[in-house]
Amino acid sequence: MTLKYGSLLLLAALAAPAHARDAAVVATDRGQVRGAIADGIASWKGIPFAAPATGALRWRAPQPAAAWRGVRNARAYGPDCAQVPFPSDAAPLGTTPAEDCFYANVWKPAGAGARRLPVIVWIYGGGFVNGGTSPPTYAGANLARQGVMVVSFNYRLGRLGTFALPQLTRADADHGLIANYLTMDQIAALRWVRRNAAAFGGDPGNVTIVGESAGGMSVHTLVTAPLARGLFHKAVVMSGGDAQAMPVRLSDVEAMGADFARGKGIDPAAPDALARLRALPADRIVDGLNLATLAAALTPRPTITRPFPDGKVVVDSGAAYAAGRFVRVPMLIGATSADIGGVTGPMIAGARSAAATISRAGAPVWAYRFSYVPESVRAPGAYHATDIPFFFDNQAIKYGAATTARDQAMGRTISAYLVNFAKRGDPNGPGLPAWPRYAAATDQLMDFTPAATARAGRDPWGPQIDAAATTVR
Repeated sequence: MTLKYGSLLLLAALAAPAHARDAAVVATDRGQVRGAIADGIASWKGIPFAAPATGALRWRAPQPAAAWRGVRNARAYGPDCAQVPFPSDAAPLGTTPAEDCFYANVWKPAGAGARRLPVIVWIYGGGFVNGGTSPPTYAGANLARQGVMVVSFNYRLGRLGTFALPQLTRADADHGLIANYLTMDQIAALRWVRRNAAAFGGDPGNVTIVGESAGGMSVHTLVTAPLARGLFHKAVVMSGGDAQAMPVRLSDVEAMGADFARGKGIDPAAPDALARLRALPADRIVDGLNLATLAAALTPRPTITRPFPDGKVVVDSGAAYAAGRFVRVPMLIGATSADIGGVTGPMIAGARSAAATISRAGAPVWAYRFSYVPESVRAPGAYHATDIPFFFDNQAIKYGAATTARDQAMGRTISAYLVNFAKRGDPNGPGLPAWPRYAAATDQLMDFTPAATARAGRDPWGPQIDAAATTVR
């Protein structure tokens, strides 16, 4: 009888000395990893979920990670993906970015025993040019304390994450999987979760994807992506816009890639153009691109960094939702009260529009608005991304000594809704105000108020949003 490599690893783990079979050693499908246990939480960091996308694998679909022998140390984050860190980022990176960045992290209660825990998978934001899993605000320990397993992972950014060139298209090394590499990375990570969640104590049949900003846009992409079907069972979109696709075609992105090559002194029509581009150091591909320079990068050589409909990896999410071509998983959808673009902008109005379209198509949706402002912050409303620490129950990590009892109360409340949703597909639970399902006719959402309460009611900004939409039409 022939045993698969994963089975051999499991048998090896069971046969290992007792000191090696502690709760922090887990046999993944590629090899054993040893994490750490602290304050009742077991964690593993820096676990490879795919082979490094370097050299000849730059601008390729993620390939399987190499297997390893022995027990790999998994107590520190792997590098975040190549980028120029954004100086004023609210979630500063804790690593030195690198092109070798396909690493996942796991947190779970140390005493969970044999029970299968619901899995929450975090997808970071950053405009598809910044971000990573290492910011302390994204640590999953405090969510894990509430009886879930939390997973985070890195995905490629900027021109490394979205890129096309006629030579790449003709080579077709991955059978039609081209250009939208960052989405392929996300799908590869979710496949890793499906294969390995049980080994860590998680339930691969109960996975919730959660993303904010670019991560929220990614959630819309994944909910409508045919290749992602079956990899998750619930979804949370935080400030992820209205799900409308950019009017960009593969030929447009190929032209942008060719123009980028010319800017590096490489003739895109030359036989060795792709090899020369792959030989460039990663920082020359990043080429200074980050959230601070993204707008300027649109001229004189336009650059696209977000997913675009290619028909195989990514489809037009807005059109798919309207036509009912998506997985009808339960969804939480919302934005902050002072989000990008204001009341009628792409985040607040966009979240409301997406909630209405998705709920009309038959998927259960709960809408929210995050209006809470920490007591130590002087601001007229909750700015973009300020809800993240509270969803993670990490407000004390974010605000340190300035954290107040009211801040803590807000974190306990909103994280409890998220955990309930991950466990049961419904955010409601004992001790929490009732959160009604969203329907366009009633237009009810849950407002996480400046007073640190959760209050459900009709969207007070609905008429203003509708009037603005009517004016545009």
